[in-house]
Amino acid sequence: MLASGFSAATVSKWLFFGTIASSILVSITDGKFYFHIQLVPHLWRYKQFWRLLIWQSCYNNSGELLFGVMTLYNLRIVERLWGSRKFASFLTAVLFPTLFIPPLLLTLLRPVSFSTLNVLPAGPTPLIFALLAQYHATIPTVYKYRLLLSSSSTDALTLSDKSLVYLLAAQLALSSLPGSLISAVGGWFVGVAWRRDLGPELWTTWRLPAWIIGGKQGRGGDFEHFRRRLEGEGRGTETVVDHNEV
Repeated sequence: MLASGFSAATVSKWLFFGTIASSILVSITDGKFYFHIQLVPHLWRYKQFWRLLIWQSCYNNSGELLFGVMTLYNLRIVERLWGSRKFASFLTAVLFPTLFIPPLLLTLLRPVSFSTLNVLPAGPTPLIFALLAQYHATIPTVYKYRLLLSSSSTDALTLSDKSLVYLLAAQLALSSLPGSLISAVGGWFVGVAWRRDLGPELWTTWRLPAWIIGGKQGRGGDFEHFRRRLEGEGRGTETVVDHNEV
């Protein structure tokens, strides 16, 4: 049975409540205009490149905040599987690529759109979609069900227990078109690249020091330790077999 709340998901809890707190704080202080990105005039005319570092700090409207944190809540299962250390290391590793790839995509697509594409809405949507790519690849489907669209049994839509998560993520990606969709695509690309080792080896193997997340590993961390141990034993067995064959 799945644990409720943020049990064994400390990093997800901090990310969840941190996103809510920062969004409320920015709204109260009337500082929303500092966090979104406009290629013109923010970057190209005024050279406000500091926006590239802070634009994922908060959401600027309640709709995006709602769907963003609901998606984050459902993705906490990835931390339970991996353990907090690997989960936090993943978020740290993909943070900078997700900060810069969506603005780069927007820059490349702007000439094709006759300069109509110009805005990226604030919020950690790219980071969420990078995490969603891991959810898609690692979390199996537990059950499926059919939703009848008419009285005929042939007109049915097949869904699964993961459909709600994808529905929330889709709503987030479509909330502030076209910028939100570009952010989502950029984040998904980074997540897939990390998953498939499409980058330096250090990018996917690096881990945060254990003391940063309390020095304790959950069940996901223990599972990862045993998996690596078995892989090492497997490589050792292959080496012995090769020598015997020689």
